[in-house]
Amino acid sequence: MADTVQFTIGADVSCSDGACGKVTRVIVDPIAESVTHLVVEPEHRRGLGRLVPLSLVDATDGQIQLRRTKAEFEKLDPAEETHFIPGSSGYAGYGPGEVGYWPYFGAGMGTGVGGLDRGLTGFGGGTVEETITSDTVPTGETDVRRGDQVRATDGDIGRVKGLVIDRGSRHVTHVLLQEGHLWGRKEVAIPISAVTSTIDGIRLNMSKQEVQDLPPVDIDHPSTSNG
Repeated sequence: MADTVQFTIGADVSCSDGACGKVTRVIVDPIAESVTHLVVEPEHRRGLGRLVPLSLVDATDGQIQLRRTKAEFEKLDPAEETHFIPGSSGYAGYGPGEVGYWPYFGAGMGTGVGGLDRGLTGFGGGTVEETITSDTVPTGETDVRRGDQVRATDGDIGRVKGLVIDRGSRHVTHVLLQEGHLWGRKEVAIPISAVTSTIDGIRLNMSKQEVQDLPPVDIDHPSTSNG
């Protein structure tokens, strides 16, 4: 894998003028088998993640650098959208299209990812009892997260640690996997040709034994302080 680069989910990311967050998801075009975006979320600022096109990313020796300043990074498309739930207190007669959504929701309001928030101040001072936050994934693409389950043909085999891509083509070449039990754990790189699906986890056309027979690899280990 001489001309490839690892994108370990959870890795630190720097803008041109300082640290700007961590990789929380990787967006993949499943047809082209290529990475299109990284989702980068500022540390301790959940809900303010951004979709970063891979064309803005430099990655060498485990370091991920964006060719943007922190101010420019914050202007990229949001990686999450927060919607008001129809029928919430103060908006009982409105549907989703009438109430709208706040893509930059969160500053001082405490959004929850993929869940519900309650007791938030609404338009005109009313109280919106419930909202729901969903991850943004470009149409026709899918996302890969750290810890996604990997399933062999005969059962679960481990969890995703990241992806390896070809520098030139941006094609995914391998899925980085932590395989095995606590007392016999190792990390391996599974060829993308063995992946049959990335929906609801990673599915392989390999058996558990075939995965276990793969040689171990060195994987960058980012800090897990971000949860």
